[in-house]
Amino acid sequence: MSERVTFFIDGTNLYFGLIKDLKRLDLDFQKLVQKLLNGRTLSRVYYYAVVPSEEQAVLLPDYESHKRQMKFLDALRHLPYFEVVLGRLVLHNTSYIEKGVDVAIALDMLDLQNTYETAVLISGDSDFCRAVQLVKRGGKHVENASTRTISSRDLQQACDVFYLLDGEYLKDCWRYKTSTFLSQ
Repeated sequence: MSERVTFFIDGTNLYFGLIKDLKRLDLDFQKLVQKLLNGRTLSRVYYYAVVPSEEQAVLLPDYESHKRQMKFLDALRHLPYFEVVLGRLVLHNTSYIEKGVDVAIALDMLDLQNTYETAVLISGDSDFCRAVQLVKRGGKHVENASTRTISSRDLQQACDVFYLLDGEYLKDCWRYKTSTFLSQ
């Protein structure tokens, strides 16, 4: 029987890594998952994100970006074996902060261990180190993938395998050959 793999994608972390390191947002998630699977069996992909409530969204300076994000998340929901898990935005002083996403990822990695032999955590957040250690203690493998500037050395070392999501690794994972979406 082929090794089952479950993906846990920290959407906000990956979003900022793609912007900072690659100046692109046209990542084809199905291609990335297939590349990281490397012939193994996909169990499921969990994509974690936050979206403002409608009340919060209308107050944003760029309501169009909210509509684009909702369209993007809806497209992910329609991909086979993909699930979108939403945290929430909470007003803190004069800005909104993400709440509930990291806890949801860590708890799901632990709770869903019977669905996989290997977890692939796409995030650079060192807050996941303890969850990774507990998953490994349960006899599972944990792989980490992240872009360079958001990657945590502690998380890389806690995981069994690390994939650097750079231009070379992602060259066949884009929706378009070139992207001028983000300027340098």
